[in-house]
Amino acid sequence: MARSTFYYQCQASQRADQQSAMEARIRTVYDEHKGRYGYRRITAALCNSMAQPVNHKCVQRLMQKMGLRALIRAKKRSWHVPGTSDAHVPNVLQRDFCATAPNQKWATDVTEFNVSGQKLYLSACMDLYNGEIVAYRMARRPVFEMVSSMLEAALSRTNCVAGLIVHSDQGWHYKMQPYRAMLVRRGVEQSMSRKGNCFDNAAIESFFGTLKAEYFHLERPDSIDTLEAGVHDYVHYYNHERIKLRLNGLSPVGYRLRNTA
Repeated sequence: MARSTFYYQCQASQRADQQSAMEARIRTVYDEHKGRYGYRRITAALCNSMAQPVNHKCVQRLMQKMGLRALIRAKKRSWHVPGTSDAHVPNVLQRDFCATAPNQKWATDVTEFNVSGQKLYLSACMDLYNGEIVAYRMARRPVFEMVSSMLEAALSRTNCVAGLIVHSDQGWHYKMQPYRAMLVRRGVEQSMSRKGNCFDNAAIESFFGTLKAEYFHLERPDSIDTLEAGVHDYVHYYNHERIKLRLNGLSPVGYRLRNTA
């Protein structure tokens, strides 16, 4: 037998014995507290009773192996943001991304860019009639002011918003009372996707995917300032120059101008 094999088997046997001993200690603490302790409390109890420290990941792994878990209810975290509304907003759009005229249906969302650990957030609003980006704002943090100023800019572009539907996901920005009040003052109907269903807002998600595929991943900007300038250029290109086959080979702005002349 090779020398390395002999010592490996000795250490493996010692590890097995140590693991069995640790499992017995875990079982003792678990039973002593009638299943009220999870792996964190059991780790703390073992550290207090043993001379050597115990790793919580080891305790968690062994408890999973033995099928042990705390019998008490798991704590629920509340992600409620102050100032948001819990009122249910129906999915009025129902994935009907077609519109027969401008300013009938808008879709909005926020996306994130990461450049060397620094982040840039983009809030955009799309007119589903021609896929035109009506308004957009960027910020280094996902603050409410970014979304609210974007909505103000979008609404200020038109005086006729009768029957307009603004659709979004269930992000906290869109549940804020000032945002909803802004829509109510202008007589705009709010629509929200179902929880955890990105396909309900697929139109604006598709734009973000195109933006990242055609600019962000190709150009690979090396700074936030370069990225911000590039997004400005791309949105202008997307609206005025980039043709779409479903728009008869016209750009979004070109299609709108031709059909509303």
